[in-house]
Amino acid sequence: MNIILFGPPGAGKGTQAKLLQDKYSIPHLSTGNIFRSAIKNKTPLGVKVKSILDSGQLVPDETVVDLVADELTKDKYKDGYILDGFPRTVPQAEAFDAFLEKNNDALDAFILLSVPEEELIKRILSRGEDRSDDTEEKVKTRLQVYRDETEPVKNYYDQQGKVQEIDGLGSIEEIFERITSALSVHKTV
Repeated sequence: MNIILFGPPGAGKGTQAKLLQDKYSIPHLSTGNIFRSAIKNKTPLGVKVKSILDSGQLVPDETVVDLVADELTKDKYKDGYILDGFPRTVPQAEAFDAFLEKNNDALDAFILLSVPEEELIKRILSRGEDRSDDTEEKVKTRLQVYRDETEPVKNYYDQQGKVQEIDGLGSIEEIFERITSALSVHKTV
């Protein structure tokens, strides 16, 4: 099963992706985690990405698409995966669709975690990841970038009839139950 877990920063994508990974035994691919690892290890990609993220902007489409496409060719993803943080723009979504088509594959589910902005800000500021972009001003910038550049991806997949919106408020377990109920129609795993 190929799943995109979608939503704004602070919606709980990473938390839910880990639970889904355990339940369905498919790997979780987080572009954010790949970028954070590159930043921590001060790789050339990490240095480049850090300066972009520090300004509250998104990493260029081409860089992200190349990274994800390269990663998804690995054997561990042949039985499915959970994408978290990708695609973030319509051009990335179009490139991903082309990648799927080229590899004779398809997207099974697009799960949108819906959370009010006040709650997102509260979650991000309280999670204590010590990210340089976790200040209230930069969080608001990130949310605006999400609305401007990322939210249109939802509309892109909505036109394909793939979006399943999930209420992202409540306990981690309640949200997970909502997601697995939505995925139960895709019982191919």
